Amino acid sequence: MEFAKLDKLKRGDKVAIVSPSFAAPAAWPLVYELGLARLRDIFGLVPVEFPATKKADATVEEKAADLIAAFSDPEIKAVISTLGGDIQVAYIKNLPAAPFKNNPKPFFGFSDNTNFMNFLWLNGIPSYYGGSIFTQLAKNGKMDEFTVEYLNKAYFEEGEFEIFASNVYNDIGLDWTDPENLKKFRQYEPNEGWHWDGEKNAEGTTWGGCLETIDELLRHGIKLPELVEFENVILLLETCEEISSANYVSRVCRALGERGILARVKGLLVGRPKAWEFGKEKNAEEKAKYKKEQRETVLRIFREYNKTSPVVQNLDFGHTDPQIPFPYGRKARISSSNKKIFVNF
Repeated sequence: MEFAKLDKLKRGDKVAIVSPSFAAPAAWPLVYELGLARLRDIFGLVPVEFPATKKADATVEEKAADLIAAFSDPEIKAVISTLGGDIQVAYIKNLPAAPFKNNPKPFFGFSDNTNFMNFLWLNGIPSYYGGSIFTQLAKNGKMDEFTVEYLNKAYFEEGEFEIFASNVYNDIGLDWTDPENLKKFRQYEPNEGWHWDGEKNAEGTTWGGCLETIDELLRHGIKLPELVEFENVILLLETCEEISSANYVSRVCRALGERGILARVKGLLVGRPKAWEFGKEKNAEEKAKYKKEQRETVLRIFREYNKTSPVVQNLDFGHTDPQIPFPYGRKARISSSNKKIFVNF
């Protein structure tokens, strides 16, 4: 697969704001406005809202039209999602390829946006797994400096960079329906760092995303990269706010194994699991147990199909913060000899 070279942003550039899944701005307008303000004030970018961005009852046709229009507009230099959701599998497969292949530009999103990012990957367009308006830009209190650092790399800088583990992390939320919470700071905990298994070095092009969304891609027979292409892939996986059980995670990983994917990939990078959600609150001990069970499950299933490729878990991408907007469809290097990871932004 040959991937397009994307132009880096410049301060003052216009960027599209879209809701390819859930129209979160309709539910929490103050959070949305905070995210847009941060985009302007911290990064100097000019947000351009598209017709269905704030439309709660937007059809999938309207969501698709916004994506097509955002990529087709020459004044728009990047496209940023407001949040995730659970609807993309119903329409992304019907998108025409030409408007995107003819107008490649950076897209930022994660979770359900795995659907669209897989579509872009298949059409040779890299993207960034992360950096949504609600979850990263509109962070309560202030943006994470770690997230800002890596967003600056994704927006403005070019080349290969070594990535590092954050010192702290957050997965405990504050209710968006209370405006006072926007001024508060979330609860952070010490980050335990990366968990490394395997001694081989590896290099490949990143593909993957949210495990629960990949499950849907598999269930519905959505087109994925060809098996031969997975021979050059560094696989990215992470789980969402559903707080999926270890048993569920094992089943999806096994599906990837039985499809012949796990045996072929050059390496596996796993994002830090989210272990707390409203209605599924866990204390520190319960969270540690949950993360350990998931980590052991992922490694066990992966090793059933792939004995040698390196596996690194608890990285800063996915549904916890701070977050690296992880380059997707870009080159990554896993250096097991000195426990370092390098990614082309």
